[in-house]
Amino acid sequence: MKKNLILIGFMGAGKTTVGGFLAREKGMQFVDTDERIVSEQGRSIPDIFAEEGEAYFRDLETDLLRRMQEDTRNAVISVGGGMPVREENRELLRSLGCVIYLSATRETILGRVRSDGSRPMLEGGSLEARVDKLMQEREALYKQAAHLDIKTDGRSVYQVAQVIMQETRRFR
Repeated sequence: MKKNLILIGFMGAGKTTVGGFLAREKGMQFVDTDERIVSEQGRSIPDIFAEEGEAYFRDLETDLLRRMQEDTRNAVISVGGGMPVREENRELLRSLGCVIYLSATRETILGRVRSDGSRPMLEGGSLEARVDKLMQEREALYKQAAHLDIKTDGRSVYQVAQVIMQETRRFR
């Protein structure tokens, strides 16, 4: 097994924050797929969406996952909220390591993303309506991709990381 821990979930679920903390605690590499795409493309995700469209961005995600199959080991990987929507990506994620769905309630998500203007999938219409629609579209896909479902509501980063470490012992 490649011994990677892959964090998936809705924007604002805590993937990047928990992932960075978890990687430090376990002495593992941390990879944020959104940050890697931004670095490789030399522009922000909102700019990629505006200039090329969502389909182009999703192609970048799939290409990155394919490359990671070859060279990513012993890493905590945080992926963009939309990455598991594609069936191919769900399969690639599962072959990359233990996939952990960081789940949170609508209220928790809204509280975390309300002031963040860097999320192109939340543009247009009311924030609540966009979150509701995307959560409804994605939840079953997250569950389909994941080996584990970890609730983040009311838990600190440390607490979520502790649960992940406990639950992933059998995958190591």
